[in-house]
Amino acid sequence: MIDATVVHRRRRPSEHAFRYRLAYLCLDLGALETAAGRWLKLDRPGLVSFRRADHGGRDGGDLAAWLRGILTGHGLSEVCDGDVVLMTMPRMLGYVFNPVSFWFCCDRAGALRAVLCEVNNTFGEGHCYLVHHGDLRPIEPEAWLDGRKVFHVSPFLPVEGAYRFRFRLDERTVHFDVNFHDAQGLMLATSVGGRREPLADRAVLRRFLGNPTMTVGVMVRIHWQALQLWRKRARFYRKPAPPTQLVSR
Repeated sequence: MIDATVVHRRRRPSEHAFRYRLAYLCLDLGALETAAGRWLKLDRPGLVSFRRADHGGRDGGDLAAWLRGILTGHGLSEVCDGDVVLMTMPRMLGYVFNPVSFWFCCDRAGALRAVLCEVNNTFGEGHCYLVHHGDLRPIEPEAWLDGRKVFHVSPFLPVEGAYRFRFRLDERTVHFDVNFHDAQGLMLATSVGGRREPLADRAVLRRFLGNPTMTVGVMVRIHWQALQLWRKRARFYRKPAPPTQLVSR
């Protein structure tokens, strides 16, 4: 698990920032069945649970097979031939809304080669950004990678410009940045970071008891922050149709 700090800093036209603490699961797709325990349920109701149907094809099927299909379709299957770790929030009391989940795809030597950013908006739509170097080399801790923004996530940000990604993770910590740039430069800087610890029953229970309404709170906070931006007279953008392709690079 990861006790993470999530930070958003909007630079313009008016500054707006917030910081929250959230708990994430880090699940090895090759050993997903072993993640279940006394307090973390897999595809079953529980205080804390993970459901395959919340991710991938949303049909409850094999997530590893779904991801392999995407990697193969984009010419990445040969370099992404190692472990895959899914970082996402669990359901708590049966509910979750994940604005973004991260699928870290490594090679056999353990080097990070690609990251699939699985994004959801509050309209029930989803899109994935597949992030990697053009020459497929390992993703270095200080490397920034770019991807064109094609999916609506906020009525206060346009569907244009580009994201810049940076990923730093090891056995003890995870930290990554996702920044949004428009024609004028950096507009929104976001980051997620925290320490990793084993997915033990005690750790799962401690996170639940510490904040049992965490996942409901994510949705509440999204609308609260939207209200703050509206009060600051941030420009409002109507939601366009979602992209026809599930994955963009």
